[in-house]
Amino acid sequence: MTLPVAVIGAGPYGLSTAAHLKARAVPTRVFGSPMVSWREQMPVGMLLKSTPSASNIDAPQPGHTLFDYCQDMGERRFESDWDTIPVETFAGYGLWFQQRLVPQLEHERVVSVERRDSGGGFELKLDSGEQFAARAVVVATGLSGLAQLPPELASAVPAGPSPAGPVSHSSQHRDLSVFAGREVVVVGAGQSALESAVLLAEAGAAVRVVARRRGAVRFGAAPDGQSPFKPDTPFGRAWSLYAFSYHADGFRHLPAPTRRYLVRRVLGPLGAWWLRERFVGRVRVTEGKRIVRTRVESGRPVLTLAGEGEGAPESELRADHVIAATGYRVDVAALDFLGPGLRTRLAVAAGGPRLGAGYRSSVPGLFFTGLPAAASFGPVMRFVCGTEYASPRLARAVGQG
Repeated sequence: MTLPVAVIGAGPYGLSTAAHLKARAVPTRVFGSPMVSWREQMPVGMLLKSTPSASNIDAPQPGHTLFDYCQDMGERRFESDWDTIPVETFAGYGLWFQQRLVPQLEHERVVSVERRDSGGGFELKLDSGEQFAARAVVVATGLSGLAQLPPELASAVPAGPSPAGPVSHSSQHRDLSVFAGREVVVVGAGQSALESAVLLAEAGAAVRVVARRRGAVRFGAAPDGQSPFKPDTPFGRAWSLYAFSYHADGFRHLPAPTRRYLVRRVLGPLGAWWLRERFVGRVRVTEGKRIVRTRVESGRPVLTLAGEGEGAPESELRADHVIAATGYRVDVAALDFLGPGLRTRLAVAAGGPRLGAGYRSSVPGLFFTGLPAAASFGPVMRFVCGTEYASPRLARAVGQG
């Protein structure tokens, strides 16, 4: 009997990988809720930072781009770098992609993956109770379980962040209008932080952004403000971005400290050019202040802040709620569906599983794509357009066995 390949995750990377495996006639079972992060963990009114050309889920055949979806559905077509894409449109595009190319998706959760005792491959268990064997497993779980909460905030909420509590993570909010009339502090300086702050202010909240570094709150250049003498990429015009986008395989040969630094800093915290006008004058900013500790008084968070230098004087900032827009961190331990035996066998480097050519991990037959692959293949793996590089290569490697 030919064992199937199991793809865990139904976001852009999982769906793209599954479509490529199907095109290669590789028996595949795909698990997850389609586009769940985009549908449930991003606020209403959010716009994608990426341009239309950088927002396509890669498919093995033509006719499945964001433009094709809009044309098929009779929606506004997003074509220009000046166009901004609503998150609802992108989530709808992902569902359309799934229905056309991955109709066999199983809305089940994989609760455990273990190596088989004999015969090779893996033993998987679903939340329905079904158990089955697979010859290979592709982990494409995206951001699930990887939200990062700094310890200075986490110590104030021992039970964890919560939208209804004093401290939450930005991934926990779908409707920011519930904060109308309240004082909210947003921690962070990336697109998620700055756009959340704008949506909060537009909903009637009094908002302050707190960022550790001076000058951290910045916005990118508009399309006509970029140099025409540098190569074009999905992220803008730059030689470094060209290398990261189209030669990602070379990234894994860099020293681990260099890869860790580049993943963190390249395409790092920066607001979209179109956000500046909505931000300035509406959102207060405190820069060059680190959070020393947090406490909760009468249900309200109180942040103790200090300057950048040693011995800098401390001050307090009170609010009704704190939203940590502090991003995501790959942690193999958080992938708790992987059995202890698998996790201990996984080689880890630069903050993620160490992957070889074809997105192979150190465990034969176990593959990773999307955010967990960024430590090996670079920052392009943090974005949807990375499916164009990853999916055909991964599918080819899996098909070869």
